[in-house]
Formats: sequence, C-alpha cells, structure tokens
Amino acid sequence: MTAVQEARPRGLVEVHGVHKSYGTLEVLRDVSLTVEPGSVTVVLGPSGSGKSTLLRAVNHLEKVDKGFISVDGELVGYVRRGGTLRELKEREILRQRTRIGFVFQSFNLFPHLTALENVVEAPVSAQGRPRSEVEPEARELLARVGLADKADVRPRQLSGGQQQRVAIARALALKPSVLLFDEPTSALDPELVGEVLDVIKDVARTGTTLVVVTHEIGFAREVADTVVFMDGGVVVEQGPPSQVLDDPQHDRTRAFLQKVL
Repeated sequence: MTAVQEARPRGLVEVHGVHKSYGTLEVLRDVSLTVEPGSVTVVLGPSGSGKSTLLRAVNHLEKVDKGFISVDGELVGYVRRGGTLRELKEREILRQRTRIGFVFQSFNLFPHLTALENVVEAPVSAQGRPRSEVEPEARELLARVGLADKADVRPRQLSGGQQQRVAIARALALKPSVLLFDEPTSALDPELVGEVLDVIKDVARTGTTLVVVTHEIGFAREVADTVVFMDGGVVVEQGPPSQVLDDPQHDRTRAFLQKVL
C-alpha cells in the first residue's frame, strides 16, 4: 500500500441504485447517494419515507433487493463473484460492522452490564482486543460524553439521555470510520434531547463520517454538511442546509418543512 493510499480519509459511503421491498411495499426505490469522508449528512423525511431502512442497509442490518452499498470502496454485506453479488458469511459481516457504528433510537444497551461494561464489550468480543487496553479508552469515552461518574451504573439507573450517551460511547469504542444515528433523540423526553445532540455535535468535530436520521431541523441547520430529504422511498432533494432548508426546490420538500418548522 502506498503512502497516498494510507493517507486517504476513511469513511466514504457510496449507495448505488438501491431498492428494498417488504412484499409488495417498495420502501427504497433506486436510491443513490455519496457521503464524503469526514462529512455530516442529515437525512430528513416523513415517517415511512425509507430513512431508517436506508440507514440499516448501510451496515447490512437490512439486505437490499437490488443495487449495492460500499464503504471505503468495499462492498457492504456482499462480495462480487463474476457478474453476481454473493452475501458474505456472518463473520465477515460482523467484521464490517465494527467499522460502521450504529446508534439506535431505543439505546439497545445490555441491561445486565454497567455503563463501562457496555462500552468495553464490543471491542473485546468483536475485535479481540485485550480488556486491559480497552477499559482505559472506554473510561475516556464515558468522560467525553459527560458520564465519567456513571461507569459502574447499570442502564436502568440512568435517564434516557444518559443511556443514549452511553450508546454513543459504545459505538465510538470500535473506532468506526462511519457512524450512523437512527433518530437518536426520538425516544427521549424533550428536556433530554439537547444533551444528546451536544454529544453528536462534539463527535462531528472529530472527522468521523456521520449519517444522522432525525427530525431535529435546528441540528441539521447547524451541523450538517449535506441535508438529504426523502419521501416515498426516493431521494427527493439533497444539498447544503442553506439550500434544502431555506430554499427547497421541490414541492414535497417545501410541504414537509412547512409542517415541521
């Protein structure tokens, strides 16, 4: 590998002509999207527009019916053999997911583990790293999300906002090149939303590629490099926040923003 290749930024996401259906319901229709390394992309749209399905397809939690997705040039979930794509073995898919972090709207913490153990678990079990090396990093991550004093506390003793911040620390512990957020504040009481968005803003400053599905328009305006508006399983419009949010070109985008602003 050349020095130029080693220096190339990590976190390029390319979505090519992706389709996804559940029976007769077409959820994604020929979706194509490029997310540049180190950028923040916010995906907006009404419920049922395909936002979360697209996000889950990026790390192969959802299998696509047609098209493909790559991260840093490597196909996600598949390998090309001749002219066909064959699904990877589960072990290889899990390896890929260690580079594509995912923060769920419902936290998905292990209830029997402490905050610290939740953060330590994946690097040890999925990456085979020694606990003695991972634990100090995990404590640093908990401090970074403002929870240094909650390391030995279990999820049920934490607020929703604190649980989501542990979930973000857990995703960061794998040192992913891409971090996906699926409506990370939708399960939170309104007064807890700000503390989670502040942590995501902090992560955005580190150069990790972020793709965030959210209804938080103010966050999109402040943090996003690109805003993507989806409706009916298609990308209707995309561009910088100043264009998509302040001067949308499509009627569907305008109608959506009128309802949420």
